Amino acid sequence: MQPTAQAVGTVVGRRQPEGRKKKTLCCCVAYKRWKETPMKKTIIALILSLTTVPVWSQARPYPGPDLPQLYQHYLDVVNNIPAFDHHAHPGFADDPDVDAMAAPPGSAAFRERDTNPELVAAAKALWGYPYTDFLPEHAKWLVQKKAEIKKQYPGTAYFNMLLDKMNFDRGVANRAMMADYLDPKRFPWVFFADSFMWPFDNTKERSRNVDQQVYMPLQEKMLKRWMQQEKISALPASIGDYLKFVSQVLDDNQKNKGAIAMKFEVAYFRPLHFNDPTREEAEAIYNKYAKGGVPVETEYRTFQDYIFRYLITEGGRLKLPVHIHSAVGIGDYFNISESNIMKMENVLRDPRYSNTTFVMIHGGYPLEREAIWLAAIKNVYMDSSLQEIFMYPAAFKNSLRQWLETFPDKITFGTDCFPYNDVLGAEESYWLGNVSARQSLAAAIAEMVSSGEITDAKAIEMAHAYLHDTALSLYPSLSH
Repeated sequence: MQPTAQAVGTVVGRRQPEGRKKKTLCCCVAYKRWKETPMKKTIIALILSLTTVPVWSQARPYPGPDLPQLYQHYLDVVNNIPAFDHHAHPGFADDPDVDAMAAPPGSAAFRERDTNPELVAAAKALWGYPYTDFLPEHAKWLVQKKAEIKKQYPGTAYFNMLLDKMNFDRGVANRAMMADYLDPKRFPWVFFADSFMWPFDNTKERSRNVDQQVYMPLQEKMLKRWMQQEKISALPASIGDYLKFVSQVLDDNQKNKGAIAMKFEVAYFRPLHFNDPTREEAEAIYNKYAKGGVPVETEYRTFQDYIFRYLITEGGRLKLPVHIHSAVGIGDYFNISESNIMKMENVLRDPRYSNTTFVMIHGGYPLEREAIWLAAIKNVYMDSSLQEIFMYPAAFKNSLRQWLETFPDKITFGTDCFPYNDVLGAEESYWLGNVSARQSLAAAIAEMVSSGEITDAKAIEMAHAYLHDTALSLYPSLSH
């Protein structure tokens, strides 16, 4: 049977059962006589030092009756903290540059489906939506309403207004390319780097399944855009020149286009485990296929392993953090076992990359409770985006609490907002992720305070770190 809050308080407070009161009184009399003996000062000082520990210094397994009041208190605190959204895909539904890939056929998780009544709540909160469903005749009202608001907030003003509604200081824009309707001062850019690993004929890659038939052409398109950016019309003749081209793109994006990090969603395309081939091995494969020919899978994987490790090495040199999708994914052929975040441990713990900052996007979900221990590595951080969308607050607050109890200085907040369609866009996605995360955070720290794990001051410090300060500290250019 679960002990009551009163019972827990009794244990911590060291109250004596009724049957022991007389014995305790006798002990006190004996103590009074004994304290006249020699060495009394030393021993009494020791006893007092052991019995003056504050009651709240020992954490309790259950919160107390003050939990509802504490939750409301911390919800007010949390809602007033300007947040830094560490991972999102802001944009409009008709913008092809929102992501470097597209969603293949597949089913959405329960909470992400457009039948979720919370999305109606989002539309009501943001736009005063007058209906209780998204029937086609009702959804037209929402599309028209947002069109009117866009006219009132032209250019970059519309998405800046959204950030203000969310109480976001800034929101990362993880996109293929930046849009002119996003203010770069408030939407720092994170670009995609996967395409550098697929420079050869991808006919065999595309034929693996229908998901790859969607993904591979988009990776080829992305690589061509990088080549156009650097004024290259064909693959360089040597691997040395190819690596120089890769470095030029990274440097150009960082210095001239305001990029703050590079992003990999490689788990959608291949396993997350990367071997450690030599340059000579990669060079032989490049020389074999740069001018044509379809690589066999083992050769292509070896080349990709080398290029991935080159990219993250460059990330350390340029002080350009590396973001890596580390959770479940969409589509019928996403391989969960091969995308396990622990597959990357050999890379994350490699001392050659100790100067590279890694942000594990989505925190390894659904293995987030194991993944947090990777944050023990000094240059590894966890992002919680997607978790607060897939999980309801009742579940997410448990995962978040475990993170806060383990490495609270290595975790960051994100919404993973995405414009799903004209009706349910980035706006509603922002709202759901924001509200869910703040509610879950307030619940987690309220439980921790009520259970005697942390003080009020520490709870507020943790909230600021998770919502804003830790992520911002990874990008010195943004704090100037």
